[in-house]
Amino acid sequence: MTEHSSIAAAVSSLQADGPSGSGLANSRFAGDVRRAILWRSGSQIAAQIISWSSTLIVMRLLAPADYGLFAMSLVMLSFLTFLNGYGFASALIQERDLTRQRIRQAFGLLLAANAVIATLQWFAAPLVAAYYGQPIVIDMLRVQTLIYLSTPFIAIPEVLMGRSLDFRSQALVNMASAMTGAVLSLILAWAGYGVWTLVYAPIVMFWVRAIGLNLMVRALIWPSFDFRGCGSIFRFGLAILFTQMFWLVQTQSDIFVIGRRFTPHEVGVYSQAVFLATIFYARFVPPLNEVAFPAYARLQDDLPALRAAFLKSARLIMMIAAPVYAGMAVTASPLVATLFGSTWQELPPLVEWMAWAMPFMTMQILFAPALNAVGKPEIPVRTAMAGAVIFAAAFLGSARFGLLAVAAVWCAAAPLLLLATIMLSRSAIGIGVAAMARALRLPVGSSLAMALIVWSADHWILGETAKAAPALHLGVLVALGMASYAAVVHLADRHALGQILQLVRRKDLAAAPA
Repeated sequence: MTEHSSIAAAVSSLQADGPSGSGLANSRFAGDVRRAILWRSGSQIAAQIISWSSTLIVMRLLAPADYGLFAMSLVMLSFLTFLNGYGFASALIQERDLTRQRIRQAFGLLLAANAVIATLQWFAAPLVAAYYGQPIVIDMLRVQTLIYLSTPFIAIPEVLMGRSLDFRSQALVNMASAMTGAVLSLILAWAGYGVWTLVYAPIVMFWVRAIGLNLMVRALIWPSFDFRGCGSIFRFGLAILFTQMFWLVQTQSDIFVIGRRFTPHEVGVYSQAVFLATIFYARFVPPLNEVAFPAYARLQDDLPALRAAFLKSARLIMMIAAPVYAGMAVTASPLVATLFGSTWQELPPLVEWMAWAMPFMTMQILFAPALNAVGKPEIPVRTAMAGAVIFAAAFLGSARFGLLAVAAVWCAAAPLLLLATIMLSRSAIGIGVAAMARALRLPVGSSLAMALIVWSADHWILGETAKAAPALHLGVLVALGMASYAAVVHLADRHALGQILQLVRRKDLAAAPA
């Protein structure tokens, strides 16, 4: 590998844009964030449309048992991923004086970490397969080690682009990666590869991203394994690492528990219910958080401005998230029938329960970038610990009562985790339960009113005739939901609909930090 001269240019440019020497006007900062939001969230939405379109077709070609086996392998893959050193690379975003040597050290850390975890997964694969009683998991896990080897070549260019709020290049690469994965998934599923469709396609997507990002940023450098002087990277990276570890306990403990108790078919049904219920908060919010972190980092010395930006952003995001989840809960049956077909008729009851928990989960993950930006990464660690304890205990206690109980327990665990997050974060960013309630009363109240109107119309007016045609049934309910939500919001705050439109167009949220 060769150290391209563009690295030096990138570093000097990033230093010039840092908080200590930039002197940028608020209008220019708002423009930078606006463009970042436009490219990052816009490309994410486009990429997800491609991915979801492919997923809907693939789900009709594969069996629930294929998704169950994949979910079993994904538990170990997810747990080891938190060791991949991504947090060490993320620490570069917060550094005020970024040097070439620091980038090389982060690259070396990533290479070493991923080589170790790939080796660990290779040799641990038989033990995992024995736990689930599914021998095919051995081969799946060993092939999936190729994902780890791509991580160092993704993390460094992503961080350099994120630090400068250059999300355009990432957007183009992510689109190419999504398109490649979608096409490959369809080909493999159609050709009868079964569960291997779910294994091979992500690996190819990761490597397309790795190659594309390095071509865009031209930042491939020699790694350095001399880690002297990078204590700040270690401290920040370890905090992120532990946060991810506990987050993974929270998010993967359900599959770990039910994977041994239920059949691959049942595990597949549950895992796809989670996929559908978490689409918004798992796909739409994280890209906004990626932009929010460097944006909040520039406001780390102005806590009132950061707090105001956080509350405004949270309100705007929930203006979309809350009605989406409420609508999903009251339209689960026609939604599943329309999107997935009769093979997945066991999904709706699970989705109905999970959807009511997702607004709490959405709000909870908005706190991390603000806390990291003010130099308090230990607080997300504590909230992640709380989430791991709450959710693991909930899943362990409910699994013996069946899959429906596991889905229903989300509605108790998610509010508890949000409450714990608010209480733990209050000393750092000054936002309590009362302030959060004031910011969210419009989206939450309007969404509940909308859900009641849709549910009443579905049960008392439409009747069984409309339900015979799932697509038409869903279309009527969605139209009624959108109209009733818009009416309720307009009656409560006539400016709110304009703000929602601005968020969809990625303008208002971008301007908020300025």
